[in-house]
Amino acid sequence: MRELRIRTLTGLFALALVLSWAGARMWDALGTLPAVPVAAPIVLALIAAVLTATALSIRSRLRAQRERRPGAKGVEPIMAARAVVFAQASALVAALAAGAYGGTGSYLLFGAMDVPARRDQAVYAGLSVLAGAAVVAAAVFLQKVCRLPEDDDNNNPPAAAAA
Repeated sequence: MRELRIRTLTGLFALALVLSWAGARMWDALGTLPAVPVAAPIVLALIAAVLTATALSIRSRLRAQRERRPGAKGVEPIMAARAVVFAQASALVAALAAGAYGGTGSYLLFGAMDVPARRDQAVYAGLSVLAGAAVVAAAVFLQKVCRLPEDDDNNNPPAAAAA
């Protein structure tokens, strides 16, 4: 499985931000701008918490197994693979969602902060961007916890091959 790169997530975030800002501008010109749900930052924060808890659990189990503690439970490879797939999918969706809410929030922030309802929408959008960043950070942490040790043969070529 290939590791998800921060560059990819940043690109998705930027693309979603620009498209969302343009879409919010267009929708507002037509008279109706969709609202940012209050639950958006809450759901993203819950996903970040689940990812962090999973990463910490797997890390402690791997450490106990590595130190050969009595009664240590190992980590099944399929469980680690599922955790990484969940982390990568969550990071991709969170980058897109954070970009979408960031574009809407930036439009609201620079466009119409005099209306209290729009001010609240800008706050919800900003909190959603922060929660999306937390999901990405937790997903990258979980991905690093589940990384297999590097093969020594690939990193340290024999002295005869280097000459």
